[in-house]
Amino acid sequence: MAIYNKTYNNVVDTLKNLGKEHQQIATTTTGSIFDIDLEKNTKYPLMHINPVNVTTARVGLTYNFQIFVMDMVKDDDSNEQEVYSEVLGMCVDIISIFRNSKWQSQVSLDLDAPVYFTEGEFTLEPFTERFDQAVSGWVFQIGINVHNSFQSCDIPMDDTLIGQ
Repeated sequence: MAIYNKTYNNVVDTLKNLGKEHQQIATTTTGSIFDIDLEKNTKYPLMHINPVNVTTARVGLTYNFQIFVMDMVKDDDSNEQEVYSEVLGMCVDIISIFRNSKWQSQVSLDLDAPVYFTEGEFTLEPFTERFDQAVSGWVFQIGINVHNSFQSCDIPMDDTLIGQ
């Protein structure tokens, strides 16, 4: 089986599926940081996927995202340390899945199966926000590496020269 190029939709859907299947994350959203829903009816913990940019390499693309993971804090902040600890564990789970690629949709041990990876070091930053509800959590940037063959044969263009 050949390695297929992965699109933005594939990568975002994989991140959303990770949030959906993680047994501690109740809600997963995507979009701008201004799209994070902090209404009183949101189920927490919440994972929010904020697209940042895409970079190219010789044989691949890196889709870069900010990942926000947060949970509710009591009005008196008495559980803030516990929230930070639990949410940090969820963030490390997300990083681990892409570092090890174990939980991705590989039914067989096909070495050519398309997978997503990340590499490098990560900095996780704590935050606390007070809107309709008080939440605390962590935000980090993750680059998801995927194969891309950059084939020019499939570009939707006529056989017309474009050089001048």
